[in-house]
Amino acid sequence: MYQSNWVVTQAADPKATFMVALVVYGGDLYICYVDEAGCTGGLPDASSSIQPAFVISGIIMEQECIHALTYDFLNIKKHFFKRLFSGLLDLDCMIKEIKGSDVRKLIKGTRNQNRHALKFIDEIIRLLEKYNAKIIGRVWIKPFGFNAFTGKSVYTSSIQHIAAWFQSFLLDKNTNGVIIADSRDKGGNTIVSHSVFTQKYRYRGDAYDRILEVPVFGHSDNHAGLQLADLLVSAIIFPISTTVYCSGYLINTTHHHPQYLSIRQRFGVRLEILQYRFQGSDRTLGGITVSDPLGHKNGSKIFRT
Repeated sequence: MYQSNWVVTQAADPKATFMVALVVYGGDLYICYVDEAGCTGGLPDASSSIQPAFVISGIIMEQECIHALTYDFLNIKKHFFKRLFSGLLDLDCMIKEIKGSDVRKLIKGTRNQNRHALKFIDEIIRLLEKYNAKIIGRVWIKPFGFNAFTGKSVYTSSIQHIAAWFQSFLLDKNTNGVIIADSRDKGGNTIVSHSVFTQKYRYRGDAYDRILEVPVFGHSDNHAGLQLADLLVSAIIFPISTTVYCSGYLINTTHHHPQYLSIRQRFGVRLEILQYRFQGSDRTLGGITVSDPLGHKNGSKIFRT
């Protein structure tokens, strides 16, 4: 069965418009929302204030769920941060974001702040569970040395892994999908798209034939999926990762804190279940994978001790 979604877009000539049809073959359309936490810069030494990890992750959702999920997400935001959204119209609450970095600050704050942040994270994870979302992604713990971490190649390989795992998910579901990534800057966006473009248009065939286009970009202030992806990477996976894999190696404690382990303690098992994992030719693939050159710990440490 074919399903067509029509979109009207304005041309350069204000008197002209174009009608574009997105034609989907098979079952329902899935969207993979992608965001990152940390930076792609190298870590010169143990006392550096540069973020010691780079995390990039995707949340896979069925397109038909997005409308209901968006309303649920707005209600969660308004419930937990009443003062922030006081006086705003319901839909305008989407524009004002609860950033993952702000939730991290609450987690290592007072006892009440920590409790409030964990309850908020609980509702975010409950929302992903309610709509049968799946998570995939990569965590890179940085080795010491300016040239020991090559951010551009790490970024492109991570995007290609996410695309490959999303492709496998779509094959399992016998359907198609699109990737929507949080917009950065033109240069950063180009790197993300081109890393998938080279695999889709290679001479020996499309590696991601179930992904309808190269990644497109959205501004998170109007996408519930991108705001959820930010919370996943920045408020959940990043603080767990920096504390589990970097504690004991870094003199500077800006980016890791013992209180961050309460996230894993409370939600580790549920996060592990949310992963999309599949059997490769010789091992299980997908989910959240970790590269840890410091302590050589495996990815299961994100979810359990």
